[in-house]
Amino acid sequence: LKIENKELNIKLNSLSIEELQEMLVNTQSELNKLKMNHKTAELENPLEIRFVRRNVARINTEIKKRQLQNTTN
Repeated sequence: LKIENKELNIKLNSLSIEELQEMLVNTQSELNKLKMNHKTAELENPLEIRFVRRNVARINTEIKKRQLQNTTN
C-alpha cells in the first residue's frame, strides 16, 4: 500500500497539468461509479472507494501545488 502511494506520487510529479486534470476527471468518474455500485450492490472490496478517494485528493493536491508554483514564479 505504501509503495503504491509513492509510485503514484512519482508518477504525478512527471505529468503535466493537462494530464493531471485529465487523470482527475477519470479518477473522479471511477469514484462515482464505485459509489453507485456500492449503493446498489455490495462491492467486492469496499476499501477500494477509500483508495480512489485518496488518489483524487493526491491529484488535486499536485494540481494546486503546481498552480501555486506558477503564481509565485
